Amino acid sequence: MKLGVFTVLLSQRSLEDALKYLAELGVQAVELGTGGYPGNAHANPDELLADESKIDNLKNLVSKYNMEISALSCHGNPVHPQKEIADAFHKDFEKTVLLAEKLGIKRVITFSGCPGDSPQSKYPNWVTCPWPDDYLKILDYQWSEVLIPYWKKTAEFCKEHGVEKICFEMHPGFCVYNPETLLKLRNAVGDIIGANFDPSHLFWQGIDPVAAIRKLGPAIYHFHAKDTKVDELNTAVNGVLDTRHYSDEINRSWIFRTVGYGHGYQVWKDIVSNLKMVGYDDVLSIEHEDSLMSANEGLRKAIDFLKEVMMFEKAGGMWWA
Repeated sequence: MKLGVFTVLLSQRSLEDALKYLAELGVQAVELGTGGYPGNAHANPDELLADESKIDNLKNLVSKYNMEISALSCHGNPVHPQKEIADAFHKDFEKTVLLAEKLGIKRVITFSGCPGDSPQSKYPNWVTCPWPDDYLKILDYQWSEVLIPYWKKTAEFCKEHGVEKICFEMHPGFCVYNPETLLKLRNAVGDIIGANFDPSHLFWQGIDPVAAIRKLGPAIYHFHAKDTKVDELNTAVNGVLDTRHYSDEINRSWIFRTVGYGHGYQVWKDIVSNLKMVGYDDVLSIEHEDSLMSANEGLRKAIDFLKEVMMFEKAGGMWWA
């Protein structure tokens, strides 16, 4: 396995400063934001695609610090019911794919997106229950008329430009938010669809990441190392669905935490071990969204923690068997 970082937490630094800093901490791979919600501070497709020399410079810079690029990330909602919003996210994604082609990167990370409840909608409508029956009608419209057709067409574009893996982050608020919905879209579109497995969004839904890893198996294409702490006192009163702002930490049902501050060593050792058992022996990319820690402290603690639980060497022969 390799230790990686999603560099958006270092967006205030130049890419070279970020790479130098991360290399000194023992990081082996970087995930670069190229548009959408993460922004493109370290890899702006418009600038890079307009100048081949800048692409070469990026490759050389990553190589200079003995790094690799694990993936390009362009999280967005390309099926947003407002066409101008959807088009902007779609264009960002297409440019990310074109940049991935130039860089020789086979993985791009994104969200599935979430449409509205009809062609006349103004805002996305995330359905969380089957009754009243109106909600099932919304789901049928979203999947049959919007989501599946969009990703079938977009998957073909990806294939034409050398991208082999579209890695969906299973995120509540979007149509793909758990293993079942991920596999539903994969079955409809093809095995170019897989998961960017981020346990933080699963923890608060009550999903056991190990069980989810076993279920998804070869459909896991990338991994975000991020933790969540569920507040037992607040969830005992209000459950896990929570619309309070993330800054209201003491009253929320859950908050994102640096790896190790939501769940301990044994949980993360089990996650890493099961990833290896299902065949994912690849990058664990740290995503920092802990509002109780600075980016620097949260990142350093996550790196130290993961160095203790990750397995960096190939397993040897079973000399005892």
